[in-house]
Amino acid sequence: MKPDLHPDYRQVLFHDVTANTYFLVGSTLKTDRTQVWEQDGKEYPYLTLDVSSASHPFYTGKQKQVGSEGQVARFGQRFGAFLGKQGVA
Repeated sequence: MKPDLHPDYRQVLFHDVTANTYFLVGSTLKTDRTQVWEQDGKEYPYLTLDVSSASHPFYTGKQKQVGSEGQVARFGQRFGAFLGKQGVA
């Protein structure tokens, strides 16, 4: 293999700021920030995240169901006259 071709693979500490949760994961991402992880007391490269599996609605089960009745009614109000002329209801 050629030297210096591949990025350094190392343990990186990710912080989901929305859920205030930390993950230690192997990654090649580069960062200048470091932080000590409380679980083992070692210092790791540190990156913040806005969304992770700890805060994403799909993984937490806190999905909001969007009501389609309002959307259908709004569509009927806007375009109902056009549909009525064609005989399609």
